[in-house]
Amino acid sequence: MPAANLSALSLPNFMLRIALPNKGRLNQDCRDLLNDAGLEVRASSERALTASLGGEFEAIFVRAQDIPEFVADGAADAGITGWDLVAESERALESRLDLEFGRCRLVVASREEGGIRSLADMQGSPRVATVFPNMTKRFFATAGKTVQVVPVSGAVEVAPHLGIADLIVDLTSTGSTLKVNGLREVATVLQSSARLITAAAPVDDEPRRRFLDELVRALESVIAARGKRYVMANVPRNRLDEVKKLLPGISGPTIIDLMNGGTMVAVHAVAPSATIYKTLIALKQLGGEGILVTRIERLMA
Repeated sequence: MPAANLSALSLPNFMLRIALPNKGRLNQDCRDLLNDAGLEVRASSERALTASLGGEFEAIFVRAQDIPEFVADGAADAGITGWDLVAESERALESRLDLEFGRCRLVVASREEGGIRSLADMQGSPRVATVFPNMTKRFFATAGKTVQVVPVSGAVEVAPHLGIADLIVDLTSTGSTLKVNGLREVATVLQSSARLITAAAPVDDEPRRRFLDELVRALESVIAARGKRYVMANVPRNRLDEVKKLLPGISGPTIIDLMNGGTMVAVHAVAPSATIYKTLIALKQLGGEGILVTRIERLMA
C-alpha cells in the first residue's frame, strides 16, 4: 500500500494517537517527517495540544520526556522521542523505527585536569551528576563501579567545577560543549536518536495493529528516500557493464530498450545524492545522453 494512501484506510470508531514533542528541534523534525509521509500536521494554532494528521490519525503534543509514559500507559498508541528518554523511563516499550534525526550520545565526562581518562582510573566512590539517574546507576553497576549519583535538573557541565560532583553523565552530539567547559569524555553510556516507539506488549486490536504497521512503513519509505536521487539516462549498449558498476541501484539498474533500437538503451537507477555530481560526470564520460536527475519522495524496497 503506498505511503501516500495511509490516511485513506477505513478505520471506524477510534482515533490512532501519536505523541509528539511539543517544542524544540525534535518537534520540527517530526512535523517534517510526517508531512513528507502524507500525514500533514493540521493544528488550530501553534499552541494547540492536539492536531489532525488526516483520516484516523491524531497528534498529541507533550513534553519529550513524558512521551514514554504516555505510550506505555496507553494514552497514545505510538510516540516519537529520543531513545535516551525511553531508556531512562525504564518502561516496557519497543523501538519500531530509528528515524535518523536527533542523534546524540550519553557520555561519562570528567574535568580535563581531574586525572580520570577511563573507567579504570576511577577510585573509591565518586559522585556523578546527571539528569539520567536510572541509566547512570545501571551503567556503573554493569561496569562494576561504585558511584554516588547526584540527580540534577540542568546545567550538568558546571557540577564538577562547583564541587558538586567528580563526574557527569550528559548528552552530547559533537563534544564541543564539553570541551568548552573543560571536560573530557571518559566513556559512552548510550547512542541515541529519535525513535518511533510503541508499547512492548502486542496490540490485541487488529485494526490498530494494522494501522501501526502501516505507519511504520510510511515513515520508513520517507527515510529510505532521503539522501537518494533517481537517475535516468540513455547510454551506449556496449558500456552497460561499466554503467552497472556506476549505478548499482537497489537491485541493479533498470535497462529499457529505446523505441528506435540502435546502439543506445535507457538506464534508470537510484543513486546517493551526496555523490550525484560525480555520477553524472562519469555517465557523460561513458557516452551518456539525456541525463535526468529527480528527487525521490518515498522509497519502498
